Amino acid sequence: MSGRRNILVTFGCVLSISLLVSATSVMFVSGHYSRLQYELLNVVCGKVVEQEPETKRIISAALKEYTSGSFDGVEEDNVLSTLGYRESDFSGSIYGHNALFMAIGLMIGILLFTFTFLYRNKIEAMRIRNLADYLEQVNIGKAVILSTSGEDDFSKLEDEIYKTVTFLYQTKDSAIQAKKNFSENLANIAHQIKTPITSISLSVQMMKKKDSLYIEQVEKQLLRLIHLEEALLILSRIDAGTLFLQKNEVDVFTILVLAADNLQELFVSSDTSIDIPELGEMMFIGDLDWTVEAVMNLMKNCMEHSLGGRIYCSYAQNSLYTEILIWDNGEGFEKADIPHLFERFYRGRNASDGGIGIGLALSKEIIERQNGTIRARNKPEGGALFEIRFYSH
Repeated sequence: MSGRRNILVTFGCVLSISLLVSATSVMFVSGHYSRLQYELLNVVCGKVVEQEPETKRIISAALKEYTSGSFDGVEEDNVLSTLGYRESDFSGSIYGHNALFMAIGLMIGILLFTFTFLYRNKIEAMRIRNLADYLEQVNIGKAVILSTSGEDDFSKLEDEIYKTVTFLYQTKDSAIQAKKNFSENLANIAHQIKTPITSISLSVQMMKKKDSLYIEQVEKQLLRLIHLEEALLILSRIDAGTLFLQKNEVDVFTILVLAADNLQELFVSSDTSIDIPELGEMMFIGDLDWTVEAVMNLMKNCMEHSLGGRIYCSYAQNSLYTEILIWDNGEGFEKADIPHLFERFYRGRNASDGGIGIGLALSKEIIERQNGTIRARNKPEGGALFEIRFYSH
């Protein structure tokens, strides 16, 4: 209904302007005609009076009778026709002037219509640009209250956009609060776990002196609890947005070597070797310590699936990304496990007994927060492969 009303308003505006231009043109044409008639009659009367001065009185009486508009009873003879003149003999210049005035009126009408059309388009473009700017401000989180103006379709659109943005902000705030509550609960659980862990550690120390048969099993479960507590604290920091990663130039070879060194005791105890080739300096922007933590979890996963085997590393770089490959010579992943490997607390069918299902999820969080991606797949010739890419832009 509003769009139809706008069309009618525009049509009425254009029609009014056209009628105004037409009336003005008619007024100018009428005035021009009157001036031409006066000049023609003045010339004719002047010539007649010049030749026959006594006709001045007759001409004056005739003009007086013509201007008063009373021709009753006066014989109207077509004198000019008997003298061999036609209307076209006196209207040649008039037609030219008429055409000129018509052209001028037409041009003025076209110009006014064009101006009206362009002005309306400019107003619409400005309203669209304002809406686009508002949505851009929404995207960067700096939007203000959108004030509507008028009662047209744009005003209705502005109102609907503002309602949608307000709803999205409310939903976002609720989601942030829920995420904050979850991370706080997770952190509280992790801290609560620390107390029994400390107590168990002291008990283990006391039990060692008595040479208990269950010491080794208790220590194993205790280490598992310690790892779980540490992982929960890290995940709670990630969820709360309080885990800040450095942005420095990091060398890939350095990361792989540091990760392998930190796992050296595990490699020795599991009779696993690791191959890290030196392929030259390749740098990317990231956090050295946390990237080492992520790579350690991947190497540890390969070690658990290739006991007594070998872990391989490779890396390369191009203009788009820096790639790190880590793989083993084991049996590889179960096909059903691959889509879920990076989910928190997910443990695959071939997972080790001491795993808690957080290591791969933590690696994924760390890598993705550094403009990276990670993918897991099986090599065609056998073995599990992790593919990491840190993008330059």
